[in-house]
Amino acid sequence: MAMNLRLPEETAAALQAEAERTGQSQQEIVRDAIGQRLHLIVEESLEAQMTERQRAWDSRTVQPARVPYRKVRPRLRLPKGTTSLGLLDRNDRF
Repeated sequence: MAMNLRLPEETAAALQAEAERTGQSQQEIVRDAIGQRLHLIVEESLEAQMTERQRAWDSRTVQPARVPYRKVRPRLRLPKGTTSLGLLDRNDRF
């Protein structure tokens, strides 16, 4: 069944952060939460669904990042209508 879900901004931001932290999609996280709330998922089946990344994180095999995630901003902006291909010499093109 497909449905639209409107979340408060704070909840949506927390959901996005959890998805980035765990590597799961936001849909997977919401489905798991609903399944737990309705007692459709028991802990054993959750363990079976856990990804290798999450297992490594929980066992401390993988260490958290020393620098928090940040979005990368482009450092170079080309003038409008200019492409990187246009900046190459004729001999550099393939």
